[in-house]
Amino acid sequence: MLIHLFNGLVHGTLLIVMCSGLALIYGLRRVVNFAHGSLYMLGAYLGYSIALHSNFWVALLVAPALMALLGALLDRWGFRLLQDRDPLSVVLVTFGLLLVIEDFVQTVWGKSNLSIATPAALAFPVDLLGTQVPAYRLAVIALGAAVALGLTLWLRFSRAGLYVRAASTDPVTTAMQGVNTDALSAFVVGLGTALAGLAGVVAAPFLSLSPSMSSDVIIDSFIVVVVGGLGSLAGAFVAAMLLGLLQAFGAVWLPEASVLLPFMLMVGVLLWKPEGFAGSRT
Repeated sequence: MLIHLFNGLVHGTLLIVMCSGLALIYGLRRVVNFAHGSLYMLGAYLGYSIALHSNFWVALLVAPALMALLGALLDRWGFRLLQDRDPLSVVLVTFGLLLVIEDFVQTVWGKSNLSIATPAALAFPVDLLGTQVPAYRLAVIALGAAVALGLTLWLRFSRAGLYVRAASTDPVTTAMQGVNTDALSAFVVGLGTALAGLAGVVAAPFLSLSPSMSSDVIIDSFIVVVVGGLGSLAGAFVAAMLLGLLQAFGAVWLPEASVLLPFMLMVGVLLWKPEGFAGSRT
């Protein structure tokens, strides 16, 4: 029982890191980024190459930084142009971006499964209430909690966070107050892309890297964002933990229906509360 709870928490906190970026980008740009899963994948592969020539800790810092730069470029030459387009155009462009990144990954790294070795400092078991659990996965839970807390404090108590919340509600009025909303959006999209890359690097030591890993995570990510409320970080945090626990226990108790459980959760929540747990607030 405890090990299933633990695995659910690990998966949920990984989804928190992943989905925070997706929620931030939608909250400010109103762009549903179907390429977010491929950015997670690209971050994982960049982390793999960096770790191969240095170590995991360098990869944990450098790969998200490179992804942040890519995110700023995507905002300038992609999301900013898509902000006022019809939803079909947004879907087509972001899905096309997904295909481009997947082809790039296959060209550079190939189709074979790869993995990053668990850092030696965390490669040991920990006794948790009589159950042996990997220390690295405890660190993943701690990282997810730190990301959730850090983003919450930043949005609620910093000037930049105030600008982000204002721009996500009314970008025109916010710009009239002297806020450079384009620069703010570039920063937020860069931050969201960096978080996707961070999730990829963190997942690499216990999930194999393959060009299909983007499709494995993007469905769960969108379920989290929809269930939590489009653009709502608080809702995404709750939905991510709920989905992680649901999948962990479902795989044991209802293995035949475990694939359907996330969709059943989404349908149930949308029937009960169409705007999601927390509506569209950031």
